[in-house]
Amino acid sequence: MARAPRREREGGNNGSRHVVWLSGLACGLVVAITPGLGLAAGGLLAPGLAALMLDKEAGRPIARAVLTCGVAGSVRPIMTLWNLGPTFDTALSVLFDPGTLVTAWGGAAAGWLLTQMAPLLTRMTLEAGAAAQTARLRATRARIADAWELDSDADESRETP
Repeated sequence: MARAPRREREGGNNGSRHVVWLSGLACGLVVAITPGLGLAAGGLLAPGLAALMLDKEAGRPIARAVLTCGVAGSVRPIMTLWNLGPTFDTALSVLFDPGTLVTAWGGAAAGWLLTQMAPLLTRMTLEAGAAAQTARLRATRARIADAWELDSDADESRETP
């Protein structure tokens, strides 16, 4: 009897495993070639790496937002480090600059705050839209009831709270 292909036996696509493997290979290559750059990137992206380890949801939405915003805050320091020479001394001076850390870690904090506030703001927006539509429909119903000379009090008693 023939065996099913490996992908079918394991129950899924191995594409995500390849991406993780290639990402690890790329990071290892960067650290091997320019250890100072790896040190600075690891220090500046520490909140994002912690979020990556702690986020257990499918797709890791919190970690993705924290890392994306952290990377945005780390671009300028990494460019500065690359232009000055990616040595350990330069990496440490860039990494221990308070303004640099505040920018990179503040970006990561903004990403985390975004993931916490977006569902609340979305819910508030949807509820406000529903309340406005309810008010418009009630006004329309009252206008129609007046035009047709209907008893609108009987309709009010059937409303749910």
